[in-house]
Amino acid sequence: MATSPSHRFGQIIGEVLEAAIIPLLADFAAKHGLYFDKKGPRPCRSGLKCSWTDLNKNSHDLDFVLERGGTPTKKGMPAAFIEVAWRSYTKHSRNKAQEIQGAIMPLAETYSANGPFKGAILAGVFTAGAITQLTSLGFTILYFPYESVVGVFRKLGMDAAFDEQTADKDLARKVKAYKGLSVADKQRLPKELLAAHKQDIDKFIASLSTAVSKQIDRIIILPLHGDYRELATIEDAIRYIGEHGETAGKIFIRYEIQIRYNNGDNINGAFENKDTAIKFLKTFQPVVP
Repeated sequence: MATSPSHRFGQIIGEVLEAAIIPLLADFAAKHGLYFDKKGPRPCRSGLKCSWTDLNKNSHDLDFVLERGGTPTKKGMPAAFIEVAWRSYTKHSRNKAQEIQGAIMPLAETYSANGPFKGAILAGVFTAGAITQLTSLGFTILYFPYESVVGVFRKLGMDAAFDEQTADKDLARKVKAYKGLSVADKQRLPKELLAAHKQDIDKFIASLSTAVSKQIDRIIILPLHGDYRELATIEDAIRYIGEHGETAGKIFIRYEIQIRYNNGDNINGAFENKDTAIKFLKTFQPVVP
């Protein structure tokens, strides 16, 4: 089936967006000693998709993942999950935000001990509500508004503006106009897009750098011991605490562990035995390539 002009022109804008973002993230990964995974062949996985599985065994296809200790032949631990999306119509923006949330949040929970960065790079028409939906969940957003994208194409003499009312014949002309650009002009488009949003990009990269560069400041371990009591009323509980000798109980209850980072982040865990406590702590050890 032939691709519609509307779909193809949307693909073109998406390709320009990826051409701007991929080198940016690849350079960042190289600078920070991370493996940069994206769609394409990789010996340690089957197929071309950049897929990760959550704790419920559900697979999620992602745009980009930065890994600690990853190599082409071995998956590392996720340091950042980043999705990219272009939308040309307002009515689709909330749905796309929900798709991004549905893909990344289960993985962020699965790998919570690693504290992965959650990022969304959006372009086109996204409502304030859609963006707020993601930021409220801890996502860092890099946003290229529709007007900026259209403006970048305009610099090269192209009219890239379109909406739901734009006729297919007009969109076909836009596709043809893009095909007619020189290689140099096609390479200029992503550079112009980055230049138009340098401050926004710097802010996004700074947040990403903070997330992947954080170091453990200290580890607090509290072994809890005591006699177990189950009481029926608040009054009984108050009486028990008032009469309890704090050095009397020696029965082990659990380990409470807190990992404190130098950026103020904390990760807490409670474990009923040594094995589970040690397993938890080992997830914070560096992955050896």
